[in-house]
Amino acid sequence: MILQREPTTPGEILSEEFIKPLGLTQKQLADHLNCDVKVINRIVNSRASVTAEMAIKLAAALKTTPEFWMNAQQAVDVYHANKTLGKHLPKPILKNEAA
Repeated sequence: MILQREPTTPGEILSEEFIKPLGLTQKQLADHLNCDVKVINRIVNSRASVTAEMAIKLAAALKTTPEFWMNAQQAVDVYHANKTLGKHLPKPILKNEAA
């Protein structure tokens, strides 16, 4: 099933559900995660993906799970891949089997 609406990005979730409500700056979060503020800024602005390593750091700091962040990233990646491939997908090799 192809998702019609673009999924919420991990960066938007990070900003709207964690950074803003906690009263943090991107710099404060970056310092807490021991990473460059540019990394956080790129994630928040959807210019970088959440890596497995970053998912683990965010999960530890924000009391979530790494899977939460990876699933959000995967949803965005699959959505964009579907849009890019569009009608150029190969036809199924397997035929439907009779029940």
